[in-house]
Amino acid sequence: MDYIEDLKAFLDSSVVNFLAIENAERRLIKAGYKRISEDNPIHILKGEKVYFKRNDLSIIALNIGQNAQAYNYPFHIIASHVDSPCFKIKPHFGSEGSYGKIDVEPYGGMIASSWMDRLLSIAGRVNYKSEDGKIISRLVNLGEDLLMMPNLCIHFNRDINSGYNYNFAVDTQPFIGEVNPSVIMERIAKYLEIDVKNIITHDLYVYNRDKSRIWGTNQEYISSPRLDDLECVYTSLMAFINSNNEYAINVLYLANNEEVGSASSTGADGDFLYSVINRMCRQFDVNIENVLSQSFLISADNAHALHPNHPEFYDLNEAPKMNGGIVIKYNASNRYTSDSISSAMFIDLLNQNNIPYQFFSNKSDIRGGSTLGNILLSHVSMLSVDVGLAQLAMHSSFETAGVKDVQYAIDAFSAFYKVDLYIGDDFHAVN
Repeated sequence: MDYIEDLKAFLDSSVVNFLAIENAERRLIKAGYKRISEDNPIHILKGEKVYFKRNDLSIIALNIGQNAQAYNYPFHIIASHVDSPCFKIKPHFGSEGSYGKIDVEPYGGMIASSWMDRLLSIAGRVNYKSEDGKIISRLVNLGEDLLMMPNLCIHFNRDINSGYNYNFAVDTQPFIGEVNPSVIMERIAKYLEIDVKNIITHDLYVYNRDKSRIWGTNQEYISSPRLDDLECVYTSLMAFINSNNEYAINVLYLANNEEVGSASSTGADGDFLYSVINRMCRQFDVNIENVLSQSFLISADNAHALHPNHPEFYDLNEAPKMNGGIVIKYNASNRYTSDSISSAMFIDLLNQNNIPYQFFSNKSDIRGGSTLGNILLSHVSMLSVDVGLAQLAMHSSFETAGVKDVQYAIDAFSAFYKVDLYIGDDFHAVN
């Protein structure tokens, strides 16, 4: 399979978190997974493929091993996140003047300058009242070049190349032209084929219209919006769909709100993962503590590649390169979950399958980042390793990563989903 072209299609169509979840759900359904509603009792049999979806923004899919042992039922979990830094449209967003403007606020910590002078569009979720009085939620993607955040010309802003501080209430408010901003809701109503007066509320985002591209003298790089973290979403999703483990429960967790702290019903700091695991343990009449002691979590979120112009920000002993293999992430503050045991098990698995890997640690005088893993472990304690794919310009509206690393990640995640992990006094991994 040509994963690169498929990845590009996934990136280009997953312009906001809602659509990333919708695209993942379509692929799961095509692969034979059936949805189970959280408000229904669970009656799942060995060998079944199921998924739960919460609020259109998070998915937990499970592939139940046909021969999972009643005393064990280990979970093999890969978690990534579907949200990326962007701009969210406010509930009452229109303002008029010489141009119609859309009132937005930043979602997550983005590189503001990367959004300037780009063609932008709008996507998200809209809630409206139907003819029979029901409240209906629908996803929308206008998919047109509608908006722009223009830079002030250098003649009026001589300091723009000296570290300009963008004001989110002024500089990053997009305009739509010499029209009333209400035209946006009219376009959305037309898209949904409803009366604009029936629209009640919305979760709408502004997104970068640029398409993903392959480039380089050897076509070795991919650049796209939302590589962080849709690259890990895609690679873990494809590995999950194409892998099977008779003796375990494989789990794919696509979370939301990582870029704003994960504290939500659909984020890693919510109860979604614990709730599903706990219900599965009750279903199979096993003790959750025993199961978690035998389980393993891969927290998959992209990593910082060595920057060609700024090596001074890196520990050069542990500065990963694009196309150099999957990145195992460490820091002493425990904001990444990798430790000597979990990483040894993962490295052993990579070595057995001839998958290249590399390491990332922050330079000691620079504060490290965090991701899903340590937050999830505060709810479901198990061995865990933090990994990612090396990329440049993290949190830019247009990021860059290595083409070869896509296959490396799919191979690594597939190997994890297929392996028998023996966790206890004697730690080792066996294919």
